[in-house]
Amino acid sequence: MRVTARPAGEAPVARKPAARPRPETRPEPPHDIHWAYAGEGGPARWGAIKPEFGLCATGQRQSPIDIRGGIAVDLEPVQFDYRPVGFAVLDNGHTVQVNVGPGNFIAVGGRRYELVQFHFHRPSEERIDGRQTDMVAHLVHKDPEGRLAVVAVLLQRGAEQPVIQSVWNNLPLEKNEEARAPGALEIDRLLPVDRGYYTYMGSLTTPPCTEGVLWIVMRQPVALSQEQIDIFARLYPMNARPVQSAAGRLIKQSR
Repeated sequence: MRVTARPAGEAPVARKPAARPRPETRPEPPHDIHWAYAGEGGPARWGAIKPEFGLCATGQRQSPIDIRGGIAVDLEPVQFDYRPVGFAVLDNGHTVQVNVGPGNFIAVGGRRYELVQFHFHRPSEERIDGRQTDMVAHLVHKDPEGRLAVVAVLLQRGAEQPVIQSVWNNLPLEKNEEARAPGALEIDRLLPVDRGYYTYMGSLTTPPCTEGVLWIVMRQPVALSQEQIDIFARLYPMNARPVQSAAGRLIKQSR
């Protein structure tokens, strides 16, 4: 310790050591938040959970939307080339998803897209003039360049739906464990008789909310039974993203 000289008769005074800088305190990293449909991981927070989810908050062409004021034009029919196919059912923690084998296609806008999987939301994410249906099936297709096209089939309470019943019959006992189903699924039986539709450009409705997705929303709902709705509701009482701003996007509807 260093001592400073003082006039005679005064006791030496010890100099206080210089204060040591306090160690820098860094904020603790936030605990891992998984995206969900409610709570701290709910839709309002999706864009902040991970950098790759940023479009969920900043995107300008997000889905779903409330379909209003569609322009009625002579849209080309969607060419559905669906045939019986093997399938597996997965409860992925957000919905019931059906993974299908190759060989099912749609053709629209000069492109051909292959069906990859379909899954369900309750209630419907899409609204038509403000109205939702009990559920919706989203049939996700991809073309060879990786472009996505999603066919939305609105589902409302009525008679039992055979395709959905085949899916429910093969629900896995554990989440994230795919259950391979025996037999084949006739996916064309999930489509409405009237193939009129709305179409617009949007996004995936779950993170990462990728944009550039072609949406084809069938205008005629398909019936499913109350019992079938109740089975899904036991797993997912609500798994629908709120509607997003249409932001002036063009919506077309077939005549």
